[in-house]
Amino acid sequence: MNSNSLLLLTCLHLVAPSIVPAFSCRTSCGRIPINYPFGIDDGCGNPYYRRLLACSNTGVLELRTPSGRYPVTNISYSDPHLIVTDPSMWRCQDRDEFRPTLPFSLDTSTHLKLSPQNDYLFFNCSEDDVIVEPRPVFCDRYPERCDSSCDSSSYLCRHLPGCGSAQMGSSCCSYYPTATESLRMMLRYCLSYTSVYWRNTGSSPYDQVPEYGIRVDFDIPVTAKCLRCEDGQKGGARCGFDTQTGSFLCLCNVGNSTTYCNRGGYSGHIRSGMIAGTVTAAGAVGIGAGVWLFRTVRARAPVTCGVQSNENRLF
Repeated sequence: MNSNSLLLLTCLHLVAPSIVPAFSCRTSCGRIPINYPFGIDDGCGNPYYRRLLACSNTGVLELRTPSGRYPVTNISYSDPHLIVTDPSMWRCQDRDEFRPTLPFSLDTSTHLKLSPQNDYLFFNCSEDDVIVEPRPVFCDRYPERCDSSCDSSSYLCRHLPGCGSAQMGSSCCSYYPTATESLRMMLRYCLSYTSVYWRNTGSSPYDQVPEYGIRVDFDIPVTAKCLRCEDGQKGGARCGFDTQTGSFLCLCNVGNSTTYCNRGGYSGHIRSGMIAGTVTAAGAVGIGAGVWLFRTVRARAPVTCGVQSNENRLF
């Protein structure tokens, strides 16, 4: 191999696009499994949930929302929901010490929503601005017949989860905000709040225990393409998408497909081997520059990685 050929290979290595194998889609963050429809690498999972989850260098999974980034402690795919925590919310060990708390919010354009299994406890609310009173029992069955008062006789206020027999000198009431704005208004007139969700412990709807955290429900968009892609008899690949167009891609171990993968490879309607399924503009320029450089090397004197003169310059 002559010096011109070696130089050409070196320069092509510098300008060629980097190919990311599809199996680089991470399947976990810490101890939390990452399955469809989620992905923590771009192009993996469903585009509806693109960039909503992030995995830190220390293995902490976080949910991104308009109000901040929140640690995710659990994801359930059988009963689709995830549990997040807000470190600024009130905790048992705080007792009567209250920190400034920002209202938790979700982007309404996503397929995430606050679960009705959440309860919100507000502390030391101004009774001049917030209706704080015992909520009649029949309101649980006929909520439309009751006003939007903050229930001062709430079971959770009388049995704060995990607090044992600790008694607080502050007032407590339970209220379920119907929107971020109503939550923001409550926090304007209350010192702090916390979220409690009811965790299922059995098959019966009564097998539930209250725990601190925010339950966020999600949908699992299922299509025939995705089912076929994940079919173990057809290679058992992962569902993903083209980062440029958002269109479906079946992420194979080798290359990507718009249909399904054979075991160890891909099949039919083949795309490039990148997770995104596309060659980026920079990659296209790199390939074009490589072809141009090859012709130049053959026709002219040796060059230094494409730089020969002001008229013949790559960089």
